[in-house]
Amino acid sequence: MYRDPDPRFESLGGHPVALRPLRVGMIGIGTVGAGTFRVLARNQAEIAARAGRGIEVVAVAARNLARAAAIVGEGVALTDDPLQVATHPAVDVLVEVAGGTGPALDWVLAAITHGKHVVTANKALLAEHGEAIFGAARAHGVAVAYEGAVAVSIPIIKALREGLTANRIEWVAGIVNGTTNFILSKMRDEGISLADAMAQAGALGYLEADPSLDIDGWDAAHKLALLAANAFGMRVDFADVQVEGITALQRLDVACAEQLGYRIKLLAVARRRDDGVELRVQPALLPATHLLAHVNGSMNGIMVKGDAAGVTLYYGAGAGSEPTASAVIADLVDVARLEGTQAAQRVPHLGFHAHALQALPVLPRAAVCTRHYLRVPVHGAADLEAVVELLQRQGVPVQRVEWMVGNTDTARQVLVLTDEAPQGALDLAVHALQALPEVAGPCVQWRVELLAG
Repeated sequence: MYRDPDPRFESLGGHPVALRPLRVGMIGIGTVGAGTFRVLARNQAEIAARAGRGIEVVAVAARNLARAAAIVGEGVALTDDPLQVATHPAVDVLVEVAGGTGPALDWVLAAITHGKHVVTANKALLAEHGEAIFGAARAHGVAVAYEGAVAVSIPIIKALREGLTANRIEWVAGIVNGTTNFILSKMRDEGISLADAMAQAGALGYLEADPSLDIDGWDAAHKLALLAANAFGMRVDFADVQVEGITALQRLDVACAEQLGYRIKLLAVARRRDDGVELRVQPALLPATHLLAHVNGSMNGIMVKGDAAGVTLYYGAGAGSEPTASAVIADLVDVARLEGTQAAQRVPHLGFHAHALQALPVLPRAAVCTRHYLRVPVHGAADLEAVVELLQRQGVPVQRVEWMVGNTDTARQVLVLTDEAPQGALDLAVHALQALPEVAGPCVQWRVELLAG
């Protein structure tokens, strides 16, 4: 986070005046909190050298005080009351890593009203209550930093807010949920069902306490709302994100995608159009040669298209104690560097100054225009022609048609790839297909993304 040098912090001899350490209060000492404390202790010399001052945890709020004491040791005040940490006079910055959107909002707002900076990895809190939080922070002249809330180890917020400031961002898209990416990778590599892949993810501790946050796409949607705000200068608008998870995905379609030369990934896509912005999370087919198609396991990958920089790619761990800690501490270093700056000198919370933020229209689902994949079960070989003819009558541009190979089911499967068409037109075409006597069962459709420069 760039700032102009402040002469108040330079001695007459040209040597920096030592600043007191940045004092951190932490709410939550679970996986992320413990990792943050551990990395701060292990790399304290390097962190201080970069920040220009030390960073030390002085207070921690936790449910299990005995466990917390075992992690932080002596010299750190412990309490089971988060508000005591949020309002503690000895705390300069609150690190909120407890999660949730209820009490966490109260803690963060309390810290802000007491003049404390906030660092959080809580994407749901910011996606759903960002307007209130950022507004309060502006009113009280404090910073809210949240690199750890999106894609964990990947500094994508800093890239959008600082590295790409010269660009008009055209789109941001990527794999931002490591759990679903692990599940889809297992379905592809091992040919197993969604349920079996989920069981493996759960055994490794990848699934959220509420698995629907992952598999229904809500976690990715929270992150997309923050990415879009920083990319386009729009207000955080989580309610307008179109969300479709992976629960309806069948391993049959994973195999069909492979046959066609594609791989299925849960993508978060924010795209600027002339008439509005697309905000959507959905499983989609990517060409097998695409860079994001090779982001496997629990890793994350994000691409950004700017008018000047072109396409840039960001890759890294999407979960984990110390990867998240890396992002949290990077935010703490930014806060530590704020000493002596005015609020107007700082990087804006959403990359654009508040007066420049816009309420951009979000395109409805029916207006989203992409390529599509269809799998249509039919009774016999002669029925393929009927499927193609109906799609043509419906105005759907067919690019490629072939039979699924190696199918052991009773019905034969017609695989169709289309050129770009509005989602509304595809929905009508699929409805018409279902009424054809030649069609032997439910038709399946997924979007196809090229994400080309």
